[in-house]
Amino acid sequence: MTKHVLCCIDLTHAKDSIKVLLEADRQARIDDAKLTVMTVIPDYGSSWVGSFFKEGTLKEAANAASEALKTLIKTTLPDRKGTKTVVEIGVVYEQVLHQIDQLKVDLIVLGAHKPSVLDHLMGPNAAHIVRTSPVSALIVRPG
Repeated sequence: MTKHVLCCIDLTHAKDSIKVLLEADRQARIDDAKLTVMTVIPDYGSSWVGSFFKEGTLKEAANAASEALKTLIKTTLPDRKGTKTVVEIGVVYEQVLHQIDQLKVDLIVLGAHKPSVLDHLMGPNAAHIVRTSPVSALIVRPG
């Protein structure tokens, strides 16, 4: 029985995000599980590139991502109540794996994008999460 579903959203793929969120909601409703929707913003703050951005830009991006998640949930799942949102900064697969442990998640629902030679069917983040996750993962294909 699933008690907590973690839905991982890539805000740069808006159309696919709706499909991923709908599937996560469907999975959560099966067992009346909690639903948490998260996104990860890449951390450029400590890199050379980060020196070109003004102080607070990353925090502004995290706030905007939080609002975007809330809007996505409200417009896609208008009847759903109590959905938690999480915005993390860092490496996608590291942050997702951390949240699995933090939130005591039973199931991850995520999309797979940008296939490469190494990860032909799943994006590199999705592939890494699936390979190393201690819980079941459901991959939602784009399109």
